[in-house]
Amino acid sequence: MFWVGATTMLLVMVTIMVTMNFPFNWVFYVTVLGQIMIVYMVYRVLTDNYTTEKTFEDFYEDVPMRGEYISRENR
Repeated sequence: MFWVGATTMLLVMVTIMVTMNFPFNWVFYVTVLGQIMIVYMVYRVLTDNYTTEKTFEDFYEDVPMRGEYISRENR
């Protein structure tokens, strides 16, 4: 999650830099760095050693479907 947060903050910083009329070369180099970080972030997320027992049938655990909990036995 560090790389997701760092990449997001860098790209928000690029937006702020453009709004504040920073010199083009600063914005360009930070944008290139942001693109490199996006590629590395996607690589890190896809190769993360994360496993779960959940399936698509579990849907979202934090929001019950249609306001009521549907257990596996009732499906």
